[in-house]
Amino acid sequence: MPIKRTDFLKPLSRDHHHGLLLCWKIRVGFKKHIDPQRIKKYANWFFETHLTPHFETEEKNFFPILGNENSLVVKAKAEHQYLRKLFAKSENLEANLNLIADELNNHIRFEERELFPAIEEKLTNDQLNEFATAHKEERFMDNLSDSFWL
Repeated sequence: MPIKRTDFLKPLSRDHHHGLLLCWKIRVGFKKHIDPQRIKKYANWFFETHLTPHFETEEKNFFPILGNENSLVVKAKAEHQYLRKLFAKSENLEANLNLIADELNNHIRFEERELFPAIEEKLTNDQLNEFATAHKEERFMDNLSDSFWL
């Protein structure tokens, strides 16, 4: 059953959906015996185009609601750093891509099930209004130049 989100966090939850689709695409690619270089090219594009700005938005606008010392925030930031390192690696592609799929999936589940509910509990009306005026959600545009998962 989908988790209900305040309007404030819905754009990030939609981003998470696309992140989970990346995990799925990586797994499907390996089941179809796709060259890991092709999968990595797509994963890199996704990381640069979607994950990097997503991480920055969370770290700048959402994590401060709980405070940088909060254990959930500390965990999320550490996972962001770990994922950045995984995406930067270019050796052992198959093992690394599988690790990216597993770690990103686990990270998204953690944020949706633990971190976001904690943030929602602390939100003030001022924070909701500030975010609504500052954040413009962009429609997700996929890179279909090599749809290896189809």
